[in-house]
Amino acid sequence: MEYKIEKAKPFLRWAGGKRWFLKELDKLVDINKYNTYHEPFIGGGSVFFHLKPRKAVISDSNPELINVYNQLKYNVEETVSTLKNYEKSEEFYYKIRSQVFSSKIEEAAKFIFLNQLSFNGIYRVNSRGEYNVPYGRRNSFNFDFDNLFEVNKLLENTEIIKQDFEDTLQKVKEDDFIFLDPPYTVTHNQNGFIHYNQKLFSLEDQYRLSDYIKQIKVRGAFYILTNAAHQVVKEIFSNGDRMYEVDRASIIGGKNAKRGKYSELILTNL
Repeated sequence: MEYKIEKAKPFLRWAGGKRWFLKELDKLVDINKYNTYHEPFIGGGSVFFHLKPRKAVISDSNPELINVYNQLKYNVEETVSTLKNYEKSEEFYYKIRSQVFSSKIEEAAKFIFLNQLSFNGIYRVNSRGEYNVPYGRRNSFNFDFDNLFEVNKLLENTEIIKQDFEDTLQKVKEDDFIFLDPPYTVTHNQNGFIHYNQKLFSLEDQYRLSDYIKQIKVRGAFYILTNAAHQVVKEIFSNGDRMYEVDRASIIGGKNAKRGKYSELILTNL
């Protein structure tokens, strides 16, 4: 029987999100054919919310992000109630940004609030680990509180873990499906490595991810990897599986940003 959960949709703005990829995904994946869905770099969860798997393990190394998913799973009413008390203004944005809460519920509400009202939905912290993205002037934005309750329903059969992607291997079994969307280490179609992302996901991490994919296949599981279509990345992940490029438009702006089309690498054993 085909499985479907309500109408939950992504609730976070996420740089590097994969909404553009969903048309390609539908050509490749019937989620009902697989046992457990895994997403080790959950981020905003565009693919997770699109596929709506009946059983899933989602994870990330970002503890604040994982706390948000956990609070929406276990304390959605309290999280929504806290959010409803927040004022959509620049002054209140900076007030909340500067606060550190002892309550995990309040920290989750803070994360969602800052994400929705920040500049371009960027997640960025300073050297002290403090979120430092400026206000994005989205006073007219309205929170979709009903969707957060739909998210809660989808998360009922989802295991949520804060961990490095390599540690997720212990839960991968035969006929599982894994979607991999790591932070990109290199620029799209450009000549060299970018420096700002080396701490977030280094070249060495890309090699670790390549080994991780080998272990997925040993277990008889299936995967899709998205990555920057850069020659170095192609060499790292050249393993005999299907590899192709898809053009997409750049959607993240900035003072020196160049908007245009970029190629994304897709690798899969489906």
